Amino acid sequence: MCRSGVGRGGIVHRVFFVSDHTGVTVEILGRSLLARFGSLEAELSTRPFVDTVAKARDLVAEFAGSSERPIVFTSITSAEVLDELRTAPALVLDVVEPFLGRLAERLGVAPEAEVGAFHAIRDVSRYQARIAAVEFALTTDDGLRAQQYAQAEIILVGVSRSGKTPTSLYLAMAYGTYVANYPLTSDDGSLEDLPEVVRPFRERVFGLTIEPGRLHQIRRERRPEGHYASLERCRHEVAAAEALFRRHAIPFVDTTVRSIEEIAARILHRDGGDRAPLRSRML
Repeated sequence: MCRSGVGRGGIVHRVFFVSDHTGVTVEILGRSLLARFGSLEAELSTRPFVDTVAKARDLVAEFAGSSERPIVFTSITSAEVLDELRTAPALVLDVVEPFLGRLAERLGVAPEAEVGAFHAIRDVSRYQARIAAVEFALTTDDGLRAQQYAQAEIILVGVSRSGKTPTSLYLAMAYGTYVANYPLTSDDGSLEDLPEVVRPFRERVFGLTIEPGRLHQIRRERRPEGHYASLERCRHEVAAAEALFRRHAIPFVDTTVRSIEEIAARILHRDGGDRAPLRSRML
């Protein structure tokens, strides 16, 4: 269980994301809905694989022991399991049901009651392509194997700890995009001009930047000693990197307060349209 948000009136809301599979989908949707209500304090808990009436009954008993009426987001497929969950003394919100009827009417087919359908491997070739993209991100991380840059659809550049590696991996896992990344540092002159190994692929280059104070905090947690984490160096490197981006007309995004999902979306749709790299489709 984790706690999220800022307290409002001293009330702590208990929020559960209940699923008959992994719980990833219902948690994303539930968190998105809660975010619309601004600052609130909540204890968040995900309960995956609630796929029998008995498991739902155990949850109902748990909710009954809560001093506050819980909020329950659910994506449970089985009508019997869902009916049991709805007996709980809680606000139970089915995040799927409101859309199924209208979709069925529009599509002319009934929905299938298949647990975990969204996360199933329906197309093995696409799944393997996504795994290949992850392997590519790992083998070309932090400037490694620059000879493979011709295969990259995106090359991320930025100062150390600006978010290049997690963004590369997210784009690979979520979209199957081949992403390499290259660090800009004061040590090798890469902050002075676009690195030679990256220059032939300038049209594929995208920059990441970060607020110097936040970069200082991150670096200090990783390597507190020495000049690497100093605020002075952070300010110098960020300013130099942003100047480099502007000089070479490289699009860039500030990662300081943006989620990795938003960063990825801005990279994929950097022209403001609906264009994405060749392999950048949901797999």
